[in-house]
Amino acid sequence: MVMFPPEKTSLTPGDVEAIKQGAYAVARRDFYAYRKLIRPNLVETWWQRHLAKNLQWFFKQMKAGKRPAMVIQAPPQHGKTEQITDFISWVAGQDPDLRTIFGSYSDELASSTAARWLRNSTILEYVGHNGSFRNTTVMGQINGMGLDLGVIDDPMKGRAEAQSKLIRDKTWNWMTDDFFGRFSDHAGLLMIMTRWHMDDPLGRWIEHFPNTRVLRYTAVATVNERYRRKGEALFPEMKPLEFLMQRKKVLTNAGWQSIYQQSPIAAGGEMFPTERFNIIGSVDRSQIRKSIRYIDKAGTKDGGAYTAAALVHDMRDGTTVVEDMIRGQWSAIERETRVMQAAQSDKAYCKRYSIWVEQEPGSGGKESAEGTIRRLKGFDAHADKVTGAKEVRAEPYAAQVQAGNVSLVAGAWNRPFLEEHEQYPMGKYMDQVDSTAGAFNKLAESIGSYDRSLSWVG
Repeated sequence: MVMFPPEKTSLTPGDVEAIKQGAYAVARRDFYAYRKLIRPNLVETWWQRHLAKNLQWFFKQMKAGKRPAMVIQAPPQHGKTEQITDFISWVAGQDPDLRTIFGSYSDELASSTAARWLRNSTILEYVGHNGSFRNTTVMGQINGMGLDLGVIDDPMKGRAEAQSKLIRDKTWNWMTDDFFGRFSDHAGLLMIMTRWHMDDPLGRWIEHFPNTRVLRYTAVATVNERYRRKGEALFPEMKPLEFLMQRKKVLTNAGWQSIYQQSPIAAGGEMFPTERFNIIGSVDRSQIRKSIRYIDKAGTKDGGAYTAAALVHDMRDGTTVVEDMIRGQWSAIERETRVMQAAQSDKAYCKRYSIWVEQEPGSGGKESAEGTIRRLKGFDAHADKVTGAKEVRAEPYAAQVQAGNVSLVAGAWNRPFLEEHEQYPMGKYMDQVDSTAGAFNKLAESIGSYDRSLSWVG
C-alpha cells in the first residue's frame, strides 16, 4: 500500500501510476490478487480464496518439477470454471513458455472458456515464446501436441453417459493413452469433475494415484468445517441455502448427491450410499469378535452369474469389516477349489470362524450346498436355507452401511464391489451384495446368542 503524508489531499498522475504498478507487482506473484485486479466486481468468499490458494500451490509444485495432480469438485454455477480460466491466463503470464491443453466433453464449453482471451477457439501461441494454449474435446485428436499443464473439465456430461461402461472405458483410455501421453516430464494435471459414478475417470485415477490432492466443495456442508458450519451453503452470496433446498426437492437423491454434493451414490434403488463405506488399510485382528466366510454360488460357469464369497468380521465396537471378496464365473471344480483355498487362508488368522453356504430352494440347491460342506471337512461349515426376497434379506446390512458402520479393507476387489452396491437392486449382478448380506445376518444371529451367554463380555 502506498502511504501519503496527512497534508496530501489529492493524487498526482505519478501517485496513480505508482499505485497501479504496486498492484500489478502483487498480482504477478499472487493469483488471488490477480483475480481481484482483473475482476473488480469479484464477490470475495472463503471458498474462492481457498481454491485460489490451492491453485497457487499447484503452480509452485509444477514449476518445481513435482508433477502435481489436483482435482476440483464443486457444484454448478459457483464460479469454478471462471476461476480456472483466470488461473490459465495467470499461468501464461507467469511463464509464457508453458504449453496448456484444455479438454472438455463439450467443444462449446471449451470454446467459451477460451474465447475470453483467445483470438480464435482452437489455439493461441504466445508471441516470442514457446508456450501456447489449445483446447479440445474429450476423445479429440491431440497427436503431436506436447503439454506442461493439462486441464480436464467434466469429461463426462451426465449420469446417462457415466452409466455406460463402454463410454467410461473409452473416456479413460483417451485420458491415459492420448491426453496423459502428451505430458512433459514436469507437467501438472488439473481435473474439474462432477462425480456421477464410482467407476468414473476420477474414481479410476484415485485408485491408481491415491495421493492426488482432491478439493471437494459440497453445496451444503454435511459436517462442521473450518470455514462454515453443518448445514451452511458454500457460496450463499450466489446460491443461497433456500435456492439449494429448492433444487434438492426437484432432484433425485442420486442427482443431488452427484451434482451438488459431489458424492456418486446409487442410481438404482439407492439402498447402499457407497460414500458411507469406510476404506481402511488393514483390520485390527485383536478387535475381531467373530468372522464368517459366506458363499453365494452360481449354478454354472457360463450361466452369466458369479460365485461370490465374502469374508466379514464383527468387531468389538459393534462395527462390521469386509476384509475380502472372492468372485468369479467358475466351473464347479474351479469353484470348489477357490472356496477351499480361501477357507485355508482364513483359518490361518481367523480365530472364531465359520463358513456358510447359501442353500437355494429345491433338491438341487440342497445337494449343491451339502456337496460343498462335505469338501470343507474339518471346517465349521453350514448350509443357510434362505427364504424370501434377496432385497429384504439385505436390509439389515444396508441399514448399517447407511449409518456408516461398515468398512472395507482396501484391495483390488473394492471397485467392482462398490459398483455392484451402487446399482443394487437395479444392476445386472447381486452376488457380492447377497454374499456380504448373508455373512452380516449370520454374524448378527451369532452375536445375539453370544451376548445372551455373556461369553464375549470383556
